Amino acid sequence: MLQINDTIISFDLFEEQFVCNLQACKGACCIEGDAGAPLEQEEIEKIQEILPLIWDDLTAVSKEVIRNQGIYYIDEDNEPVTSIVNGRECVFTYTDESGVCKCAIEKAYRADKTDFSKPVSCHLYPVRVQQYHDFHAVNYHKWSICSCAVDLGRKLKVPVYQFLKEPLIRKFGQDWYKQLEIAAKELNQK
Repeated sequence: MLQINDTIISFDLFEEQFVCNLQACKGACCIEGDAGAPLEQEEIEKIQEILPLIWDDLTAVSKEVIRNQGIYYIDEDNEPVTSIVNGRECVFTYTDESGVCKCAIEKAYRADKTDFSKPVSCHLYPVRVQQYHDFHAVNYHKWSICSCAVDLGRKLKVPVYQFLKEPLIRKFGQDWYKQLEIAAKELNQK
């Protein structure tokens, strides 16, 4: 483990390799699982604000879940997470013309309709951040549905922390990421 400021970082971010391969996995991380994506309070407010911009991209069943439950619920850890359909699929997913499951929030962002790209927990995947009393734990989450991303990462020789440069900077800042790069160089010299 490595510490930068109030974060404790798993060495897996340096040792494991990963590059999303949407054509292979078809966006399975948005439709598999048993809970929604973790949300920060300001993200809930932002999603409520942009909901009219993404509404037409949502499925009928997602719209029904949002009408009945809202855009989030409180999970078993007492944390807000995105609402899900049938106990698995995020309400903000849609399927594009090639059969890939994607995020309606990110679609609106890419079309310059909003400055909010998607929940940071989604942007950071396969990294998960857990808040503890005095620090954040930053860990690599291994999930079998991402084996094609691991294969591509190994082929391209891209460590997790490099693949996730943009979301890590979004979450922790540019200075934090610079320290992470310095640590990576030092680890590679050992």
